[in-house]
Amino acid sequence: MTSLVYLVPLAIGICIVGLLAFFWTVKSGQYEDPQGDAARMLYSEDKPIVDEDDL
Repeated sequence: MTSLVYLVPLAIGICIVGLLAFFWTVKSGQYEDPQGDAARMLYSEDKPIVDEDDL
């Protein structure tokens, strides 16, 4: 029973930190263009790790 004295405030504190982090990301504009992010992921200009000529 005494463990609840420590665990309940700890859980509430973790929830508050998570909510603050979420509100910070919304305020800083992290979710402004989700379709653009998806398109950039699919059509990236990355080079292959291994050259096909070497195989």
